[in-house]
Amino acid sequence: MPSLVSQSHKALKGSATIPGDKSISHRALMLSALAVGESRITGLLEGEDVIATANAMRAMGATIERVGDGEWRVHGVGVGGLMTPADIIDMGNSGTSTRLLMGLMASHDITVTMTGDDSLRGRPMARVIDPLTEVGATFAARDEQYLPLTLTGTDFPVPLDYTPPMASAQVKSAVLLAGLNTPGVTTVREKVATRDHTERMLAAMGADISVEQEGDIRVVKLVGQPELKPITLEVPGDISSSAFVLVAASIVEGSDVTLEGVGLNPLRTGIVAALQQMGADISVINERFLGGEPVADLHIKAAKLHGVTDLKVDPSTMIDEFPVLFCAAATANGTSRFTGLEELRVKESDRLALMAAGLKANGVEVIEFKDGIEIKGAAGKVPGGGTVATALDHRIAMSFAVLGQMAENSITIDDATPIATSFPTFTGLMQKLGAGLILGD
Repeated sequence: MPSLVSQSHKALKGSATIPGDKSISHRALMLSALAVGESRITGLLEGEDVIATANAMRAMGATIERVGDGEWRVHGVGVGGLMTPADIIDMGNSGTSTRLLMGLMASHDITVTMTGDDSLRGRPMARVIDPLTEVGATFAARDEQYLPLTLTGTDFPVPLDYTPPMASAQVKSAVLLAGLNTPGVTTVREKVATRDHTERMLAAMGADISVEQEGDIRVVKLVGQPELKPITLEVPGDISSSAFVLVAASIVEGSDVTLEGVGLNPLRTGIVAALQQMGADISVINERFLGGEPVADLHIKAAKLHGVTDLKVDPSTMIDEFPVLFCAAATANGTSRFTGLEELRVKESDRLALMAAGLKANGVEVIEFKDGIEIKGAAGKVPGGGTVATALDHRIAMSFAVLGQMAENSITIDDATPIATSFPTFTGLMQKLGAGLILGD
């Protein structure tokens, strides 16, 4: 378990390209594996989570190979063509691909056993098991909702008209993916709109899918059993991974950084809006589209941030970015208060508890609530000097690596290993921009 020590008083300067969007990378591999023909994907995130998705699709019959300089080629099996794998599928730390794959499998007549690392085995799967049981799949899960689990798909799937009880792109996508091999129309009704990468990619691949607004409800309808067309896709940079650089460049005095080719899906840009509400200097330039997704460059200059107690951003547009936003709040002028974040307790870890503990260990005054946190900003550098427990959570590790750039004394992250799940080039990229990060033994 190599540690990571973070401390610097040097401004961040230069430009960088963030690795491909994790959400889009997962979906590109899954859907191209169900297409008829060869898909070509560039810019795919080559982190451990996405590799787990590639391995799972290979195990169920798709041909997936990396060729040349970062191009991936996928030969699909067609909708309905997935096969029972010969062995247990290990999903590592990837909750997203686990839940989405459960949707794909549910309407195929196959049996699959899935497991993962300690963190993933502790994450509840009931939110997708419940609707997929209505589709007709059966599950044998530890304590009825945890991995390891065995899923047996159905040969006679039932199309759902489903309203998720929580705002979750994973639940929505799992139901839609089950609908791919289901006769009839599958409908998902969202009270709160969530990231729509699944809908965009299905439409680009020729599926009969529609999105309409009925009052306050966003209604997605998918006609089952399409023949998906192969795609040629360039995956944009991941806005969630960009968040760490956005915050670091905003809080470290004198910083001036440009991030190139970042995906700016309107249902994912909450972190930009939140930082701007706190006084960040972030410009969106060179706007364009890649594969149906809006993309732009982001130019960030250091600014004096202020606390915020009434954040006017829907948490569903940035739930994964809250940990690093907490670090921005720790260096801001004034107190920040964030609520409505119960979802953070069931991510890769209990992120509210871990962030509160890590901030306190580094001299930041914090009050933790059931659904949120209050942070007293230091109006500059935090004391630092503490060691942070990551609990196998990549975003906890990277958030405190950012905070260490504004600490009087170095911050030690106990385990840098989880960073590779989503942002394998993080340490090198940050060092190139001028960050003080040292990997331990």
